[in-house]
Amino acid sequence: MSTPEYEQLVKNLKRLRLGRLAESLDAHIKRAAASNMSYLDFFSGLIQEAIEGREQSSLQLRLKQSRFPYLKTLEQFDFAFQPTLSQRKVVTLATLRFIEDKENVIFLGPPGVGKTHLAIALGVKACMAGYRVLFTTLSDLVYALQASLADNTLPARLRAYSQPALLIIDEVGYLPLDRQGSHFLFQLMARRYEQGSIILTSNKAFADWGTVLGDGIIASAILDRLLHHSTVFNIRGDSYRLREKREALSQEEVMLLDTD
Repeated sequence: MSTPEYEQLVKNLKRLRLGRLAESLDAHIKRAAASNMSYLDFFSGLIQEAIEGREQSSLQLRLKQSRFPYLKTLEQFDFAFQPTLSQRKVVTLATLRFIEDKENVIFLGPPGVGKTHLAIALGVKACMAGYRVLFTTLSDLVYALQASLADNTLPARLRAYSQPALLIIDEVGYLPLDRQGSHFLFQLMARRYEQGSIILTSNKAFADWGTVLGDGIIASAILDRLLHHSTVFNIRGDSYRLREKREALSQEEVMLLDTD
C-alpha cells in the first residue's frame, strides 16, 4: 500500500519510535480487510504489538546491562543429575518472591555442579520480570572497587553495585581476598542488607570463609548479614563438565581417566 495518508502514518509511527509497528502496518491492514475486523479490534492489535515490541526491547536491554557471561535457563538444568538439590525449592525461588522480600540465595558446592547455571537462570527470570540485575565474579567486583580508589569514584561504584534489585556474586572462594578486598565486600553487604537481594555462589563451606576473606571477624560480619534472610543450597554432586568430558571420550580413555 502506498498512499499519502499511509506514508504519513508510517512516518508518524517512526517519529513515535514504533518502527517495528511501521514495518508490519501493511500486514495488519490486509489482515483487517480480509477478516472484516472492527476499528476497535484493529487498533487493539496495533497497540498490543507495540507493547510487545517495547517489552522485548526492554528485556534485551536488561539482559545486556546484567553482564551475564552467557544465558542459561532453569529448563536447561538437569535436576536428575543432582539428587541432593531440591528442584521444588529452586522452582519456588523462580517465582521471584525472594527479590520482593529482599532475601538472599546461596549456592554452595564443588566446581562444576551447576551453581553458576542456577544463579544465571534465576537472574534471567528476574530480567524477564522487569527487575534490574547485575552479575559479577567476586574477583571482578573487588578489582573494580579497588580501581575506583584511583579516580575517587568508590562511592559511585558502591552505589552501582547496591542499586540493582538482584546482585549475583559468582566464585566466592576461588581466590583469597586481601584485607582491603574483604572490607569492600563487607561495605557492599552492609549497603544491600535488607535493601536488595543477592545470589552468591561459593565452592567453600562457611567455616572456611575466614581463611578466604583473610579475616575471621569480617567473615562473621558478612555471613551475619548474608544469612539472616536467605535460602542456602549445598550441592553435593558430580561435575557436569566432567560428565560431558566422559561422554566425549572413548571407553578406553574413560578407564585411563579413572586411574589418574
